[in-house]
Amino acid sequence: MSSVFDVQKTIREILLKILDSHSLEQLNKIPDGFSNNIIWNIGHCISSQQVLVYKLSGLPTMVSEDFVNKYRKGTKPEGDVSQAEVDEIRTLLSTTLEKTKNDFESGLFVNYHEYTTSIGFTLRHIQGALDFNNYHEGLHTGVIMALRKLV
Repeated sequence: MSSVFDVQKTIREILLKILDSHSLEQLNKIPDGFSNNIIWNIGHCISSQQVLVYKLSGLPTMVSEDFVNKYRKGTKPEGDVSQAEVDEIRTLLSTTLEKTKNDFESGLFVNYHEYTTSIGFTLRHIQGALDFNNYHEGLHTGVIMALRKLV
């Protein structure tokens, strides 16, 4: 399972570099033809990881319910994100990954509530959730790559 966390670490490092190389204005800009922005996509990756891995395992998330609701599937930015929130997201990119890895290695994930994703893939256990999460974060990293060329 270490490769799953290695892949997620690489994705998260890419997202951190993007955060660090764009201004607050660029992170918040929604280009024509898009319904969201760079910072929403990064927040969405964190929110989704917490739901797919922790919530569906019946465990508490590291982020608030407000955070989950703000960045969950089907939402879009309702206004500009502050620098303080960008800083929180930057921290969460690392802390959620490290805690998940440690929790997995310690055997915390015992139960899993089966869930079928919007693409029709059914998650039945934590390993599937971690694998799918990397696929999901990879998709959003691709969207972010497109967005950054337009901001």
